[in-house]
Amino acid sequence: MFRSNNLAARVFERQILTPRPGTSVNLVRHFYENLVPSCTIYDIDCPDHSFRKFTDDGQYLVSFSRNHQDLIVYRPTWLSFSCKGEDCDAHSLPQKAKRFDSFFTQLYCVSLASSNEFICKDLFLYMETHQFGLFATSTAQSHEAPTTEGAIEGLPSIEKITFYLVRLEDGVILDEKAFCNDFVNLAQSMGVFLYEDLLCIMSLRYQTIHILQIRDSGNLVYVRNIGIFCREDDELFINSHAQSMGILDKSKPDDSSDRQVANGVLQLQVTQGTSFLSGIKQRLLSFIFCKIWNEEADPTLRVQHLKKKFYFHFQDYVDLIMWKVQFLDRHHLLIKFGSVDGGVARSTDQHPAFFAVYNMETTDIVAFYQNSSEELYSLFEQFYDHFHANSRNSLHTSFISSHSNNIHALDQLWCIKNKANSISQFVKKMMTSLPCTCQSQSPSPYFDLSLFRYDEKLISATVRHRHSTEHPIKFISRRQPNMLKFKIKPGPEAGGSDGRPKRISSFLFHPYLPFALSIQQTYMQPTVVNIHFRR
Repeated sequence: MFRSNNLAARVFERQILTPRPGTSVNLVRHFYENLVPSCTIYDIDCPDHSFRKFTDDGQYLVSFSRNHQDLIVYRPTWLSFSCKGEDCDAHSLPQKAKRFDSFFTQLYCVSLASSNEFICKDLFLYMETHQFGLFATSTAQSHEAPTTEGAIEGLPSIEKITFYLVRLEDGVILDEKAFCNDFVNLAQSMGVFLYEDLLCIMSLRYQTIHILQIRDSGNLVYVRNIGIFCREDDELFINSHAQSMGILDKSKPDDSSDRQVANGVLQLQVTQGTSFLSGIKQRLLSFIFCKIWNEEADPTLRVQHLKKKFYFHFQDYVDLIMWKVQFLDRHHLLIKFGSVDGGVARSTDQHPAFFAVYNMETTDIVAFYQNSSEELYSLFEQFYDHFHANSRNSLHTSFISSHSNNIHALDQLWCIKNKANSISQFVKKMMTSLPCTCQSQSPSPYFDLSLFRYDEKLISATVRHRHSTEHPIKFISRRQPNMLKFKIKPGPEAGGSDGRPKRISSFLFHPYLPFALSIQQTYMQPTVVNIHFRR
C-alpha cells in the first residue's frame, strides 16, 4: 500500500518498493486515485450516432448510425493543443476541444443491414485476441407466425437474423451466419454468449443451442447443436433405425394396413424428432428421476417419494423450455429453464425457473436447481466470477469488482440480504441475473470498489441505460472516505430546463484511461454527449 497520496511520491515508492507476490497489478491500480477525469466538456459537437461501448482493450469505440443500418468504428485519441506561457492549466481549452474528432478518429463506416433489416444495438461481443467483433441484424418480429414443425407455440418469430464477424482493424466482414424464421433474444445480448473462441446462440423458437467456433482465419464453424439431439451422431442413428424399421415392415406382407400406416407416421415423427421428447429434455428428466431415486434407500418410501416429487410434477418438467444459456467453461453450460410465458418476458421474477449444468462432452446433466435454491445462491455468492466466465486472455476484465472478490461489494450484498423480508424471494431476485449476460460490465478501474465509492443506483460497471439525475455523480475515495476524487455530470452544464421530461443516461468508460463519455437522451430533444477526461 502506498504511504502517500502524492503522485510523484507514489512513482518514487514504486521504484524502490517491491510488492508482495501476485499484488503488483492491484498496487499499480492505486495510481488511479490520482489519475481521474478532472475536466468535463459539455454538449460536445459530435455525430448523431448510437454509441455502444469501448472494446475491452481500449483500441476502438463502436457505434451505430441512427437508422441502425451502418457500423461506425472510431479510434480513441487524446486532445492535443499548444498554449503560450508556462502555466498551460490556467488557459481555457481551445475551441476545437468542443469537437468530437479532437478525441476520436473515424476508421471506417460499414453497412451491415439491408433496407428491411436493422442492426441490434444491444449486441456487440469482442474477441480481444484477434480484435474480431460480433454483430447482429434482424428483421421485425412477428407475433402471428404460422405454426411450423418443431417450433414452440406462443413465441414470436423473426424472418431473418444474421450474425456478422467483423475484423475491427479495417471493417472487413469475415463471415456471417443466418437464422431464418427463428427467434433469438438479442435484447441485452441475452441469447448469445462468447467464451474465448466458442460462441453459443440460443434459438428459443426451436429450442436449440447452436455451438460455433471462431477460427483464427475468421470463420464461424458449427461445432454441435444441442436440443433435439445431444450427440453429433444421434440424428444419424435415429434415422438409420427408422429406415431399418421401414424395411422390416415392407418384408412382412401379412401386416395390416393400419400397422403400416402407423409405422409410416412413426418413421416420419422419429426422423423429425417430434414423437419423443428432445434429447436435452430426456437428459433432464433422467437426472431428476435418479436424484430423487437416490434420496431414499427404503423401496416403499422411494416409490412414495417418486410419486410426490417426480410423477406429480412430470408434465411441469416436460413443459419447461430453455430460456437462456451461458458457458461456465469450455465443456459446461449453465442452462435456464422456465415456462413458455417467461421466455420473452422482460421480467422473469414471477415465473418459476430452474437451472441445469450440462456437460457437452458426456451429454449429461450434472446439476439441477430451482431458482429458490439456497445451495445455488451460496455458489453464486462465493464464486460469482466463475459465472461470468471471462476469458483468461483478457487482462482488464480480470479486475472487475464483484461480491466474490471484493469485501465492499460483499458488504453491500449482505446489507440487501439482511433487509429482505423473505430469504426465498431474495434468492429468486438474485437468481434472475443468471445466466450472466456476456461482456456486460466495464473493466474501468473507476468502478473498482476497492478504490472508489459511488451510488450504484446512478452508475455502475454494468453497461445499461439509467434514469438521469440533475446532480453530479460523486466518486469518493475508499481509503479517505470524505475526499471527493471527481464528479460525472450527464446532460447540459446548466441542467435541464424542465424537470418533467423523462431523461435517461448511459456512461461509457475507457477500460484504462481517465476518459469517459456520458450520453443523455431526452424524449423529443437532441442527445447531449459530454466528455470527461484528465486535463
